[in-house]
Amino acid sequence: MEIIAAVSTGADAPLTVRRLTLRAPRPDEVLVRVLACGICHTDLTARAAVPATMPIVLGHEGAGVVVAVGAEVHGVGVGDRVLLTYQSCGACPECVRGLPGYCAQWAVRNAGRFGVDSPLTDATGPVVGAFFGQSSFASHVLATPRNLVVVDPELDPVQIAAFGCAVQTGAGVVAEVLAPAESSVLAIFGVGAVGMSALMAARALGVGTVVAVDLSPERRALATELGADLTLDGGADDVAARIAALPGGGATHALDTTGAAPVLATALRSLTARGVLALVGLGSSPVPIDVAGLIGWGQTLRGSIEGDVDPQVFLPRLIGWYRRGLLPMDKLVRAYPVERINDAVADMAAGKVVKAVVTFP
Repeated sequence: MEIIAAVSTGADAPLTVRRLTLRAPRPDEVLVRVLACGICHTDLTARAAVPATMPIVLGHEGAGVVVAVGAEVHGVGVGDRVLLTYQSCGACPECVRGLPGYCAQWAVRNAGRFGVDSPLTDATGPVVGAFFGQSSFASHVLATPRNLVVVDPELDPVQIAAFGCAVQTGAGVVAEVLAPAESSVLAIFGVGAVGMSALMAARALGVGTVVAVDLSPERRALATELGADLTLDGGADDVAARIAALPGGGATHALDTTGAAPVLATALRSLTARGVLALVGLGSSPVPIDVAGLIGWGQTLRGSIEGDVDPQVFLPRLIGWYRRGLLPMDKLVRAYPVERINDAVADMAAGKVVKAVVTFP
């Protein structure tokens, strides 16, 4: 079938909205008409990683409606409203343990399909598709029951599209990885979409003290509105000292969403004895680790993919929080028609919007 999609041909080239051909669903696949798709930092990072000679359709925070199902698909039907998330095999040891983010086939299933196996083509040949098992910067995508979750049809797809990655990453790492208590101090370094989601989850879970650190005064103001007890300018020299001066001696738990080496160093200095720092942001610099300090204070440094959650279990939990008003996504989200996707990317880069979401007619 013919679809429209925003195609990337390199980090320095604008995305171009054009017509492509999407093959028919295989027996184990689902065809979804995309209504909205969040733009994630990972999409922008991938633009730079894929050669310009390989056009690719990115996007992995899709929300839409099922229009066809393969003969082997069960539990999903035509007309169902769905959220799309990352792909996993469902059979490897980590998937069986309920940790599909560490699926043995993660790279194969989420990096995109190249060459003849791609579901997308144009007049010149294959276009890389199935990014995160979806490539949702498109009017229609192919997915499987493993990477979609059925949701209530009355929910606004624009508001919940990012649940499939950014929100489940930020909220999941707080709820499932760090698991701070009511007496804990949680410091969040970088309050973009992932950091704001972590902040909202911390408030939903009743964490005692939440500190938000960011360079942007606008985002610090929004963090305060969303319930941060203390906001700090990430460019200041005394960030670690001010966190360490809090009752209890600093952050019992911390989250870095930036991947920036200086921020990681500050986050580590902010921890209490036996404090835990979780990393979800990919950076280009080596991570600065004071091994003696890490050992001497009994601290933990660990990474997390997609919040260590099973989307089939955790996305319904997020929907429950959203219904109760605990995830006020309207304060983060701005919608753009797909024809303005480059404006959306530019506004994200300029810090004018926390979560840009592209929409399809």
